[in-house]
Amino acid sequence: MLRGLTTTTFYADDMPAAIEWYSDLFGIEPYFVRNGPDEKPAYAEFRIGDYQHEFGIVRGDYRPAMAQPGPGGAIANWAVDNVEDSFAQLLAKGAKEYEPIIERGPGFVTAAVVDPFGNVLGVMVNQHYLDVLAGMKG
Repeated sequence: MLRGLTTTTFYADDMPAAIEWYSDLFGIEPYFVRNGPDEKPAYAEFRIGDYQHEFGIVRGDYRPAMAQPGPGGAIANWAVDNVEDSFAQLLAKGAKEYEPIIERGPGFVTAAVVDPFGNVLGVMVNQHYLDVLAGMKG
């Protein structure tokens, strides 16, 4: 039934600030930006990582009605080469600790932050991810 991650969607009340923050974090500009009826950015999308996964930012006034304010819910963990360095970089950019660095088992380390816009962003070293990626590259 589930075929793969297509888009991780975050919400931000200040779209220009969110686009700037994530552009700086990713080292790229969004490849797609759509304005709302007011001609201000309502959605921005980046393609990042080994599989070019989509990372989207939606203006806060488009947040689903049942969405709760503030961080919570599921954590999408993004693969990184070094959790400690990535975690430190995120904190230096103004993110706040959500979950400290935790060794989950051999080859699996996670941490999570809350970005300046209230979204939870997880980072993870995951040996299984690296093994699958290596197998795909042959």
